[in-house]
Amino acid sequence: MSGKLFLVGTPIGNLKDITLRALEVLQNCDAVAAEDTRQSLKLLNHFNIKKPLISYHKFNEKNRSPELLNMVRNGKNIALITDAGMPGISDPGSVIVEECIKNDVEFEVIPGPTALITALVYAGLDTSKFIFRGFLPKETKDKKQIIEEVKDARETLIFYEAPHKLFNTLKFLLDNLGNRKISICRELTRIHEDIKKITLEEAVKL
Repeated sequence: MSGKLFLVGTPIGNLKDITLRALEVLQNCDAVAAEDTRQSLKLLNHFNIKKPLISYHKFNEKNRSPELLNMVRNGKNIALITDAGMPGISDPGSVIVEECIKNDVEFEVIPGPTALITALVYAGLDTSKFIFRGFLPKETKDKKQIIEEVKDARETLIFYEAPHKLFNTLKFLLDNLGNRKISICRELTRIHEDIKKITLEEAVKL
């Protein structure tokens, strides 16, 4: 009898945002595949959940996915989680979903917090239509290609960025998009949550 793969959304900061379904799956699964096992162990320990952990991240997901699918075929229930948020959204997850569909392996998505939607609502910008491009590429020419694709869009644009790269990215956006209203959201749902609603010109002067 086959098991099932569960893609489980986890809190993006505040652990109280865990859902009852997520807890139920994590408590009842046979093993947890985690983007960073050390980070995920903190989450599991907080809820007193003891499960075998399997490393599953962007550098090994192509090779590890068949292993997880074989475990599911052999009757194991596997929960896939990332460091924060929804697997498959700028995090590992889409590769194994594609493999599940291709190989007719059963999987289930357990919804949870997602940083991009939380930030969008906070921003006070148009929420009826938006374009999410995740993290911009490292190379300037690749960044410019993406910006060229979206610069004339009427939708709200959403990007992710690491704190230590934020200033350079804001400067790049100002140079390539011109001055626009923006919202910068950091530490979402955490005690030091900070939302700034300013312009790109103001942002690069902070």
